[in-house]
Formats: sequence, C-alpha cells, structure tokens
Amino acid sequence: MSSSSSKRHSILPPVAQAGPKAPVRFSSSLVISDSAILTGAHTIQLRTESLVHPRAKIESLGGGVDIGKRCVVHERTHVGVLSAGDRAAGKGSGTAVTIMDYCTVEVGSTIEAGGTVIGEGTIVGVGSRIGSGAVVGKYCTLSPSTTIAPGEAVPDYTVVFSNGLHRRDKRDVVDIRTRAQARQLEVLRKLIPSNPSKFQ
Repeated sequence: MSSSSSKRHSILPPVAQAGPKAPVRFSSSLVISDSAILTGAHTIQLRTESLVHPRAKIESLGGGVDIGKRCVVHERTHVGVLSAGDRAAGKGSGTAVTIMDYCTVEVGSTIEAGGTVIGEGTIVGVGSRIGSGAVVGKYCTLSPSTTIAPGEAVPDYTVVFSNGLHRRDKRDVVDIRTRAQARQLEVLRKLIPSNPSKFQ
C-alpha cells in the first residue's frame, strides 16, 4: 500500500468554487479553512477571532455579508443564499446578511440574503433555515431543523423549536455563552488549519 493511498478521503465531493471570487475584509486573527467557499460580488467581512469550517459557503451575490467577532460558521452551512424570488429574478436585494458577535451557525444551516440579521450570541441549530429579511434577536436558540419565515422577527432570549413553538429564556445566559464560545474557539483554532491568503 502506498503512502498516498493511506490518506483518509472525504465521502463528500471535492469543493469547487462556483461563481465569482468575492471581495473580502478579514481580521488578522481569523481562522478560515482553505476548503471554505466565498463567492459573490459584494464584500464579505469576517471579524476578530471568528472561525469558518471546511465546506462552509458564504455567498455575497445578494448583498454584503458581515460576520461579527468570535463567531463560528460550521461545515455545509450556506450564508447569504438568494431567496427563491430573488434567484428567479436573477438579482439580489442589495442588502446585507449580518451575523452579530458570538454567534454559532451549526452544520447544514441556511441563512438567506435580504437584510437578514442574527443577533449577538444566537445559536442557529443544525439544519435550520432563516428566511430573507428575518431578524433574530440576541441570545436566541434555534433548535435543529427550525425554519424562520422571511421577514419574521424573533425577540431577544427566545428559544424556537422546530415545530414552530417559542418560549422566552429568562436565565442569565450572556456570560455563560460568551465564555463557552471563547473555549470552543480556542480548541477549534488548534484543529482547523487556516489559509486566509487563498481568499484575498
């Protein structure tokens, strides 16, 4: 057995750059995998100590994308995807997707472009979808497979379940979540090789 055949291969197809290379503004402390995909015509800004996993796709065809400090964008997420109406019209809305500080966008989630805002400290659960123009408040938790309708506003400190039910979380989660996010980033920074120069 040769040494090249002993390398573990992913079962997923190879990552391909689909679309134009997006203009970017990166913090020097950013960690971004070289197999992440950044495409579009508008600026993608990733702030201090944020982390983008392999196979995450950030698209700025529908407007600029601004990801705050200490955010984690997991693999197979799609941030900035055009809504079905914008895609059919062949144009974006020209407005941004904004993800505030200390947010986590988990595996397989989709965030549509069109003025969509994810508030500080929010966790977007596995396989969730946030519609165009939705505003999710601070320190919310979207459980796995949750769908937030286009234009919907979710109040601060809300837990949204996949069946559409909501409840307010009155616990003091701010300090707990920011410390947990900092620890998670510390570990992931050691595990994910970063190559920001590929995107500049």
